[in-house]
Amino acid sequence: MARRIEHIAVAVKDVKASVKLFETLLGMKGSDIETLPEEHVKVAFFELEGSHLELVQGIGSDSPMSTFIERRGEGLHHICVEVEDLPQTLELLHAAGFPLIDRVPKAGSRGRRVAFVHPKGCSGVLIELVEQPSRA
Repeated sequence: MARRIEHIAVAVKDVKASVKLFETLLGMKGSDIETLPEEHVKVAFFELEGSHLELVQGIGSDSPMSTFIERRGEGLHHICVEVEDLPQTLELLHAAGFPLIDRVPKAGSRGRRVAFVHPKGCSGVLIELVEQPSRA
């Protein structure tokens, strides 16, 4: 089912400022900032060997990401795992009793399909599942 950790996401108040900070920290250039209006977020990525670091900023005070940051502060938001067949993975997880936030894949960043598993079923960690664009 799982192939690799695709990315680890960090919730940030200001993605533009955080990109600059992480560019200095990591010694590499971050991606352009991508806006995902349907998710109410702006994201940027750093490509690391075999995985990515994602910086996520909420758009607007009613964004779930903005609410997350207001309650918990900036920091680790979720871990994203790449899977080969997202619809099949969701079926298997549902059958196994995992609480799914998304029962069907939805559009994510970088042209990929994604779905989320609720932290209540994953030891308190929000898990994002992603499928590579070749299957989308």
